Amino acid sequence: MVEAPRSCGLAHGLSVLRERDFRWFFLGQCTSLLGDGMVAPALAFAVLGLTGRAADLGVVLATGSAAQVMFTLIGGVIADRLPRHSLMLGSDLVRAVSQGLAAALLICGAARVWHLVVLQAVHGIAAALSGPAVAGVVQATTRPEQRQPANALRVLALSASLLTGPALAGALVVGVGPGWALAADSATFAGSAACLSRLRLGRACRERPQRFARELADGWREFRSRRWVWSVIVASSLVNLLYGAFSVLGPTVSARSFGGAGAWALISATFGGGCLGGGAIALCVRPRYPLRWGVAMMVMFACPTLALASGLTVAGIAIAAFCGGLVLMVFNTLWETALQHHIPATALSRVCAYEWAGALACQPLGLALVAPVAACFGLRTTLWTAGTLQILVVLIPLLFSEVRMLPSPPRDTRG
Repeated sequence: MVEAPRSCGLAHGLSVLRERDFRWFFLGQCTSLLGDGMVAPALAFAVLGLTGRAADLGVVLATGSAAQVMFTLIGGVIADRLPRHSLMLGSDLVRAVSQGLAAALLICGAARVWHLVVLQAVHGIAAALSGPAVAGVVQATTRPEQRQPANALRVLALSASLLTGPALAGALVVGVGPGWALAADSATFAGSAACLSRLRLGRACRERPQRFARELADGWREFRSRRWVWSVIVASSLVNLLYGAFSVLGPTVSARSFGGAGAWALISATFGGGCLGGGAIALCVRPRYPLRWGVAMMVMFACPTLALASGLTVAGIAIAAFCGGLVLMVFNTLWETALQHHIPATALSRVCAYEWAGALACQPLGLALVAPVAACFGLRTTLWTAGTLQILVVLIPLLFSEVRMLPSPPRDTRG
């Protein structure tokens, strides 16, 4: 049985913003995440405007994603060696330049697809170097009892960017062209770098860096030595594989049964609304055993897939998507807080790099295989199977006492 979470109140959750360094970090995150939300639609219209071929768009997007996956483990090692906020600042500046160059080429009419491929590879590498540092900066700018609210605020910013970023990019594409949308994206990274430059964090104390391979091996040892970490990541990787059924077959069902892209846009937007709701809940609650509660909630992440399999109306599927987004962001907040509280600061970025790479390892496979599987066994059968397996897989970590009994960070005992 999972205990009900204890409320900590909205005012308590927002009190973390009184911390000067976290306030500047959070403002930078709000800015850069907004830019992240603008990238996909801006690139889509930019590439399609150049060649009109969806295959070219796939190459551009895949290049950025692949570069990020390939360099994440390297980013984890570097982030445990260097001041993390400085690494993030440098990454933001690189992305400001790469997106600015892409914008300039598009605005001047000189862009070619290979230009965008190269620049998105640079963008992906910079993101890979920055990503593993985020948890360490949250850890360094907050006290233990503030970390769940801090992570919840970041989740809220991410959720908001999923709604506002594409909308802003679309307005700029329609109004002045995709080049200007990428220019706005570049400006968000410059703004984030300006915010990060205001942080005053000392360099973390750690032993002299070892050889790169040794540090990577040490990070793996930290990762695999904690059953509560690797069990959740293995389950997450399989769930991401299975969620490909909803991501790929959802638009197909919308086109066949609900009149096209409008229905899928509504479902996707509702998922984003659920993400916002999940961030708000995570800001206000404090379960005694966060992973026990969070993993149990993640059963509802199968709702969108099962709703699609059930043949519900658009409204029914949208409600299920809302529930899926809500529980995902609650779990993500509790998970990131657990990592920041229980992993040593000197190894946190490397562990986060393995965590991120592991969680996404099976996702491309799921996206690639779901269409052939559905063609062989049928669309509904594939969706029912994927949704049911999601429920079973997500509960596997609860077999381990380390997951069920992992405590939350201590409460603030000051008056």
